[in-house]
Amino acid sequence: MKIQVLGSGCATCKKLFELTKKAEEELGLGVEVEYFTDVQKIIDMGLMSSPVLAIDGKPVLVGRVPEVEKIKEIIAENIK
Repeated sequence: MKIQVLGSGCATCKKLFELTKKAEEELGLGVEVEYFTDVQKIIDMGLMSSPVLAIDGKPVLVGRVPEVEKIKEIIAENIK
C-alpha cells in the first residue's frame, strides 16, 4: 500500500500530510506517508484542487482537510 499527500506546499496541504501521518500511526499500518508538492502530479490525476490524499495512486480525498478520525476511516476503506 502506498499513501500519498499531494499539494502545493501551502499550510492546508501540510496539515493534511501531518494528519494523515498521525492517522497511519494510529492505525498501525507501518506504511510511509509520502508528500509531494509537484502540482503536475495533481493535474496528471485529472484533478484541479488540492490537497489530495491518494492511496495506491487513486485519489480518495480532494480539496479538504477532515479530522484525523475521518482520514482513518478513508484509509481503512481503501486498504487492499
